[in-house]
Amino acid sequence: MNTLPIKLSGLESFETNANSNFVNVGERTNVTGSRAFLRCIKEQDYQQALKVAVDQVEGGAQILDVNMDEGLLDSAKEMTHFLNLIASEPDIARIPIMVDSSKWEVILAGLKCIQGKGIVNSLSLKDGETEFLRRASIVKKLGAAVIAMAFDEDGQADTLERRKEICSRAYHLLRDEVGMDPSDIILDPNIFPVATGMEEHRRNALDYFLAAKWIRENLPGAHIIGGVSNVSFSFRGNNRVREAIHSAFLYHAIEHGMDMGIVNPTQLEIYDDIPEDLLNRVEDVLFDKRDDATERLLEIAEKYKDEGGLVQEKKNQEWREKPVKERLTYSLVKGINDYIDEDVEEARQLYASPLEVIEGPLMDGMNVVGDLFGEGKMFLPQVVKSARVMKQAVAFLTPFIEEEKKANKDTKQQPTILLATVKGDVHDIGKNIVSVVLACNNYKIIDLGVMVPTEKIIDEAIKHNVDAIGLSGLITPSLDEMIYVAKEMESRGLNIPLLIGGATTSRLHTAVKIAPQYSGIATHVLDASKAVTVAGDILSDQKSTAFIEDLNSEYDQLREQHANRTNKKDLLAIDEARENRFKGQWEDLNTQKPAFIGNKYFNDYQISELRNFIDWSPFFRTWMLTGKYPHILEDKVIGEQALTLYKDANALIDRIVEEDLLKAKAVIGFYPAAAVGDDILLYDDEEEKKVLTKFHFLRQQSRKRTGQVNSCLSDFIRPEKVSGTDYMGLFAVTAGIGIEKMIEEFEQNNDEYNIILVKAVADRLAEAFAERMHQRVRTEFWAYADTEDLNNEQLIQEEYRGIRPAPGYPACPDHTEKITLFDLLKVEENIGIRLTESCAMYPASSVSGFYFSHPGSSYFRVGNIAKDQVEDYSRRKGQSVEKTEKWLASIIDYNH
Repeated sequence: MNTLPIKLSGLESFETNANSNFVNVGERTNVTGSRAFLRCIKEQDYQQALKVAVDQVEGGAQILDVNMDEGLLDSAKEMTHFLNLIASEPDIARIPIMVDSSKWEVILAGLKCIQGKGIVNSLSLKDGETEFLRRASIVKKLGAAVIAMAFDEDGQADTLERRKEICSRAYHLLRDEVGMDPSDIILDPNIFPVATGMEEHRRNALDYFLAAKWIRENLPGAHIIGGVSNVSFSFRGNNRVREAIHSAFLYHAIEHGMDMGIVNPTQLEIYDDIPEDLLNRVEDVLFDKRDDATERLLEIAEKYKDEGGLVQEKKNQEWREKPVKERLTYSLVKGINDYIDEDVEEARQLYASPLEVIEGPLMDGMNVVGDLFGEGKMFLPQVVKSARVMKQAVAFLTPFIEEEKKANKDTKQQPTILLATVKGDVHDIGKNIVSVVLACNNYKIIDLGVMVPTEKIIDEAIKHNVDAIGLSGLITPSLDEMIYVAKEMESRGLNIPLLIGGATTSRLHTAVKIAPQYSGIATHVLDASKAVTVAGDILSDQKSTAFIEDLNSEYDQLREQHANRTNKKDLLAIDEARENRFKGQWEDLNTQKPAFIGNKYFNDYQISELRNFIDWSPFFRTWMLTGKYPHILEDKVIGEQALTLYKDANALIDRIVEEDLLKAKAVIGFYPAAAVGDDILLYDDEEEKKVLTKFHFLRQQSRKRTGQVNSCLSDFIRPEKVSGTDYMGLFAVTAGIGIEKMIEEFEQNNDEYNIILVKAVADRLAEAFAERMHQRVRTEFWAYADTEDLNNEQLIQEEYRGIRPAPGYPACPDHTEKITLFDLLKVEENIGIRLTESCAMYPASSVSGFYFSHPGSSYFRVGNIAKDQVEDYSRRKGQSVEKTEKWLASIIDYNH
């Protein structure tokens, strides 16, 4: 084997030799991979945490991996404390330590604690070579070996060639630039799951084997490592099959050159003890031997799950034998609605009134759900399914409750919160999620829906005597509408707490723009997970006074900091910013003419084609599951939920395609164009150049460092005074035609989960449609990049020439430019997207914007602008400064 022995130490020295073909790294002292260990650290049960470490060492771990990366932990502090505890336990401290973290400060904290020579896990090139070399030099100085992950500026290596390329680059930088001994270089070519059912994952194991073989033959002295449990992620819950996959994978990986692995040494099956039928099918998957390898492994997997599944089936039904109160809680926690009607009816016979069933066993069950969610033991998709079961139970009981009301029986009053998406805005996925989470915590919700006028919000709040009002909005004009709601509530003498939420909202905007307009409470709610805490603090007799005092103090401080920052903002005069514009080198640029001038419509685009262009990462963020696809499916904490959600979303898309439930429509247009200052003129043809319309854009005014420019979108179109012809493209797409019927179906079944799911899926399809049309524009309709050949990951990373900025986003903050765009493309009459009075698009799952082809074009944020540009922009648009300020409500830092 073309490698050198690795020399490490804890209290005892450790060195591989010719007989050491594999080194076990114990993985269970890792808060991201072991829930039991995470619980020990969170509860500060360090004796039990040390026991986990002892078990790993006794089970055969030769190196101990320690990771404290968890959002609610002070990771550096916990790393320091736990390593200091290990130092006093000779049974653990005798072996080397692997300091494992994605945070550089945590790695440094760990290196300062360990005895002897350990390993840093890990460094990568994702932040560029300069940072990689700086950190590697520090690691070398502190005397540790280092793991370099196959991860660079473009993301994780997921093909054989990318693995070879990044590992080679990292190795030569570490050896030749940093001066590391090759034996201290450990390369991680990325172990990803197999048997996921996804075509792109079929070669995951095989490519790892081949990468390990290539490293062994071409990068002398280096070691090869990987996180083995990742490979079997698809079979979580079936430990027998997982252990067989681990053992078979290790057997072949070691043959190909892998000599270190992060594994649980106490749960490795002996390769020769794996049943022959199981081993054959596992190896078919690992080596991608057959097209049906995954299906064949799935067929046999149940045979090895709890004695063929019989024990598991019996266990799964045991809960049906428990008392009805426990059965109701189980149904709510597990999201099972198969038996809810019969169990609720049984409970109704046992309680004095149907309302007592809701306030008793059902709310007890939902309290369990709320507690688990708050503790991070349940995830949002599960909570939404629990709410679906609760809604079905309440729907069953509603007729009985109505009869009880007629009999004038007393009923208790739940805290009531009114929710509304403000006038002009049509987005409500986030609001729906907040509604579900609050309902799970015993709040009565009145949801007024979308595009709700201020007067209706206030009138309904008074009518229902609500305890709080929640306002939601996604587009920037909604911020101004929220200010108006606050003013109107003040003028009518209300004192109802106001909760502000939505993608464009912020603590700063709430403190600076909304709260000063209202003498009652106005507080920002970051996301659904915080809604219960905020509502509880506001409405609690014990907590509200302290909450208000703290809130007022915090917002006073924010306003003061904002005022100071605004006054000190270093902005250029608009003329000076224009002098520092991006210069397009137009004389040397050969502008490609589009295939047609005018508009082209697509009235029934195949959704089956669009699904291949979906960026799934934002879909998971909608459900408060943070991580990058597809790696989120492998996450040791949330991966199981992410995979379930992913399967449900794809099943829904299958149904949409099969039953033709949603229509995808689009329009693209190309026109001759010229830049005049910060405006862009569009012409009807190239010869007479009759002006059809004009678009107005904003320019960055922040003072830039030497060599940087103050960009504006007009910089990427040939100036009117420069000879030659240029073009600009425009587009609008939607994947939401027909969505109302789908939502109505789910509403009739009280199925909040699928209501949110269909909206989230339609949003992703719309974004995928925009991506697909942009690809066709670049390669076919405009064809300025007709040789482009990018995969979906590269498309998501925008590794292409040209941009497609959209009105309302940082490059073009003014939503009213959509009006001009829609008029030119005749969007509403041809593809059915309409604009609300605030220029939100309906259906919400729609995207519109511009196409620029200039090679130098790039996304940028307009950012802070000064009053001279506000005045100039108002003049160019022929509108008042007040109207401009209203539509630029998201830019709260411009100087007056």
